[in-house]
Amino acid sequence: MIVKIENLVKRYGDLVALDHFNLEIEEGEVFGLLGPNGSGKSTTINCLLSLLEYDKGTIEIFGQEMKPDSYDLKKDIGVIMQNVAVFDELTVYENIDYFCGLYIKDKAERKALVEEAIEFVELSDYRKFYPKKLSGGLLRRLNIACGIAHKPKLIILDEPTVAVDPQSRNKILEGIQNLNANGATIIYTSHYMEEVEQICTRIAIMDKGKNVAIGTKDELKAMIDLGETISLEVLELPEQAMEAIQNLPHVIKVAYENHLLKVKFSKGKHNLLRLLDLMKENEIGFGGVHSELPTLNDVFLEITGKELRD
Repeated sequence: MIVKIENLVKRYGDLVALDHFNLEIEEGEVFGLLGPNGSGKSTTINCLLSLLEYDKGTIEIFGQEMKPDSYDLKKDIGVIMQNVAVFDELTVYENIDYFCGLYIKDKAERKALVEEAIEFVELSDYRKFYPKKLSGGLLRRLNIACGIAHKPKLIILDEPTVAVDPQSRNKILEGIQNLNANGATIIYTSHYMEEVEQICTRIAIMDKGKNVAIGTKDELKAMIDLGETISLEVLELPEQAMEAIQNLPHVIKVAYENHLLKVKFSKGKHNLLRLLDLMKENEIGFGGVHSELPTLNDVFLEITGKELRD
């Protein structure tokens, strides 16, 4: 067990930020930690790192109790927070060397690790650049290099792809998967559901300081009643046809806008067949047909009642 949190309580005055929160993360996981703003994600991470005192509960990292002076544990943890934390006065190489030097004192070993980190995030052509000369995506990659150069066993990434271009985002996600393939356990928070679906092996959804759902993406999707959403291109849709569609079995919601009909169904068989049969019976012409299964965002909405980007 890499992380074990039991019965964690953290209060800010009358506000309960963590309400008897429990979490276990196994070695080798890419673990997604999701929740709307104010759900307790940041508080959880800060307590995990012993940056915050908490009121009740226990936290173990690598099988040992985590305390503010647990430097033997902290040296095996890498942290990449949402706000880029590098020194403007230092070059790319110097920044990575500085942060690696907090853990690795041997100069020869550190030099090799810094070079490996630079190559890993593909910043070899920018080693002499200062942060102000880097694009947002390159700056994020520098931030990651600073956090992982000492080869930590546990890496915490908090919104590492915020405000970066798609190419840089893909590079960052590939890098995270490579870190995991090389033995690191990852804790990953993001407001981008598609990223979480792409890279996380297991996911916890937090709300109001509690762990309200946990599992693989497929296990989470199985928890909700929502089935497929079927879209049809329809030039004209009479009102009586709309009513007939709404009366079909398993229909949750019907929307028609800009010649696109969208029908959300609960779980059930033959939804598409029934809808197409109804269209044919009413002699309503239609074009492209698309069926989409529930997404993590659908799960999140049903469980918390909030969009992740709230």
